[in-house]
Amino acid sequence: MVEIGSENFKTEVVEAKKMVVVDFWAPWCMPCKIIAPAVEKIAEEMKDWVKVGKTNVDDHPDLANALSVLNIPTLIFFKEGKEVSRLIGVNSKDAIEAKIKTLIA
Repeated sequence: MVEIGSENFKTEVVEAKKMVVVDFWAPWCMPCKIIAPAVEKIAEEMKDWVKVGKTNVDDHPDLANALSVLNIPTLIFFKEGKEVSRLIGVNSKDAIEAKIKTLIA
């Protein structure tokens, strides 16, 4: 899983050849800690279809603001460099996988 910030957003997300899921989180956020294991498993299990990255909103507030991330955790799904969907709050691994599969199809 790659850390995504303003400096590498273009190369890691906009220019990516496959779908990208970016997890906006913060170390003090308990719901972010709850969802983290599911996001990490998806990053490993679905690596052939999707790239997963993380953005710490405390370290990269400019990117969070630019993408209108108002609550965390927020998962933003990008295809061909453009946002196609998002999930806000704690979601199960199954729900995240289902969203990815729907968007890939």
